Amino acid sequence: MKQKHDTKPARFPAPVYAETILNHNFADAQRYFFAPLMHIHYAHGLMLTKQRILTRAEARTILQGLDALERGKILRAKYDGSVEDLFFYIERELSRLIGEEVAGKLHIARSRNDIDVTLYRMKLRVEVLTLTEELAALRDALLTLAKANLKTVMPAHTHTQPAQPTTLAHYLSAALEFISRDITRLRAAFATINRNPLGACAITTTGFPINRAHTTQLLGFEDIAENSYGAIGGIDYLLEAVSALATSAVSLGKFTQDLLLWATQEFSFIRLGDAYVQTSSIMPQKRNPVALEHVRIQLSKAFGQAQAVMTSVHNTPFGDINDVEDDLQPLVYTTFSDAKRAVKLLAGAVSAIEVDRAALRRKAAGSFLTMTELADTLVREEGLSFKAAHRLVAQTVKRVPGIETPAAEIVQALLAVAEEHQQPLRTPRETLLRALSPEHFVAVRTVLGGPAPEQVADFLRRQKERAAADQQWLKAKNALLAAFPEKIEREKARLLA
Repeated sequence: MKQKHDTKPARFPAPVYAETILNHNFADAQRYFFAPLMHIHYAHGLMLTKQRILTRAEARTILQGLDALERGKILRAKYDGSVEDLFFYIERELSRLIGEEVAGKLHIARSRNDIDVTLYRMKLRVEVLTLTEELAALRDALLTLAKANLKTVMPAHTHTQPAQPTTLAHYLSAALEFISRDITRLRAAFATINRNPLGACAITTTGFPINRAHTTQLLGFEDIAENSYGAIGGIDYLLEAVSALATSAVSLGKFTQDLLLWATQEFSFIRLGDAYVQTSSIMPQKRNPVALEHVRIQLSKAFGQAQAVMTSVHNTPFGDINDVEDDLQPLVYTTFSDAKRAVKLLAGAVSAIEVDRAALRRKAAGSFLTMTELADTLVREEGLSFKAAHRLVAQTVKRVPGIETPAAEIVQALLAVAEEHQQPLRTPRETLLRALSPEHFVAVRTVLGGPAPEQVADFLRRQKERAAADQQWLKAKNALLAAFPEKIEREKARLLA
C-alpha cells in the first residue's frame, strides 16, 4: 500500500520538511550552539543598555528573564513544529517569562543572520584551538623521539627506492617542520575567525546607534568583521580553517603511511608498543599496528569531509544563504573531530615507538646508498668532474655482485674500473672506504638543513623554541575564551545590583 503524502499542508512546517530538515537542525543547535547563543543574548542586551537603546528597567527584566530560563528543559526539548528553530524556541520561552513586549526588545538591531554567523565563528574558533593543541602535543612527541636518534642512521627513499643515508632525527625533522607550518596556518585561521560579525544585522547594519566594539569585547573576539555585507556573505573564515586542516591531514597521512611500512616484518625499522597493536582472532602470532591504521583512515575522513565542506559552498551566491548555515555546520565539526582524534592517537603511538637501530644501520650501509659520497670523494681527491666520477661509480655498481657487497670489494672494483678507463686513482684506500660509511655520509653533510647531527640538533633547538612560543599563544587564546563569560557576568551583575 502506498503511503499518502499531504501535498498541500495547511500550515508551516510541512511534515516532510520538519522530518528531513528542521528536526535535525534543532537538535544540532542544541548540541553545538546553545551556550554561545545565550552569551550572544546577554552581550547584545548589555550593549543595547550601554547605548541607552534599552532602559535600565527593561534591561534588568530581560537579563533576569534570561537567567530564569530552564536550561535543562531547553536542551531536552524535541522539535514539535510550533516554532522554526532553537532561536525562536528560546525567544518564546523568554516571552512567557517576562512578556512579549519586553522580550521582543532584545531583538532590536540584530537578525538571525548576524546571530548565526557569530555562533559559527564562536564554535569554530574553539575547534581550531583544540586541533592546534593536539598538533602541538604531536610535535612534542616527535621532538623527544628525534632528540633520542640524532645519530641513528637510516635509508632515505626517493621514488620508493633506497636513495641515500640519513638519520631518523633528520627524517623526523621534516615532519616537525610541516607540523609547525600547520600550526602557523591554524593560528592565521584563528585570527580570521575571531572577528565579530554581530551588528551586521540582516546584511546592512541598522539605524540604531549600536556599539559593535562593545559586543566584540564581551564575546571574546579580537576584531570586528567590519563590512556588514562581507560579515554575512563571506565564507573565507571557514574555508581558511578547513583548508589548513586538509593540508595537515594529507601531510600527516603520508607520514603515517611510512610508519606503517616501517612496522612491517619486511622492514622492521620500528616496533609499535603493545598498547597500540592488536592480534588476530585466528593467527596468535600477529601484531597488527591497527592504531596507525585508525590514524590513517581518520585523517582520510577528515580530508574528505574538508573537501565536502568546500564543495558545498562552491558556486553559491555571495550573501545570506542556507548552503553555508545549519545544514553545513555539523559537517565542519565532525571534520575537526576526526582530525583531532587522529592527531591525538598518532601522538600516543609515536610516544610508544621502539626503534631498531641495528636494522636501520644495516639498510643504510647496503643498497649502494653511499655512492653519491664516493663520487663526491673522487671529485675532491682526484679533481674529476662530477659527471666523470658518476660514470666510474655507476660502472662499479654494475660490476659488484649485490646490494650487500662489502665496502672493501666495492673499493677494489672501483680501482679496477678506473684502471680500465686509464684513470688510475691516487686516493688512499682508507679514504675510499670511509666514503662508503653511512655515518661519514651523514657527518659531512653539514649544510643548513642537512642530516649532520650538529645541524639537526640546532634545528631541534629552534623547534623547541617555536613550540614554546606556540604554547604561549595557545595559553593566551584559551585565557581569552575562558574570560569572556566572566566579563558578561561582571557587567550583568553591575546592572542588576
